Amino acid sequence: MQLKLKCTATGVYIYIVTINNDVMKFQPLTVIDISSESRIKTADYLNWPLCMINDHVVRISIMTEPFYWHLHPDSDEIFLVIEGSLYIDLETHTAELLPGQLFTIPKNVKHRTRPKGERSVNLTFEHNAITTVRLP
Repeated sequence: MQLKLKCTATGVYIYIVTINNDVMKFQPLTVIDISSESRIKTADYLNWPLCMINDHVVRISIMTEPFYWHLHPDSDEIFLVIEGSLYIDLETHTAELLPGQLFTIPKNVKHRTRPKGERSVNLTFEHNAITTVRLP
């Protein structure tokens, strides 16, 4: 959802974009410093949208614990590791991603992500209306 707000002092319009109730942190034509964004310390799992491109969203996640088993029935999902290592558990095997490595999970594929070690920082690319189905 996109909201258009007008600043009463300057008359300038700003746009606030939300994805699944998360506020989009950056507007187009803004430099995004991934290193700075990833410095946040967390005791659990954080995931928030950084920006959009057409009908897809780029999210940053900081993982210190595993995410639950799930699938996305309506969108592929791409992971790009920025810091640390990431395990992606699939039904048949586990893929390990190192910084700079990218991995695509097609829609309807059951998977779980977890950091190798204490922490991983990842970018995900997915449809902005992605549905996540939690699995037992």
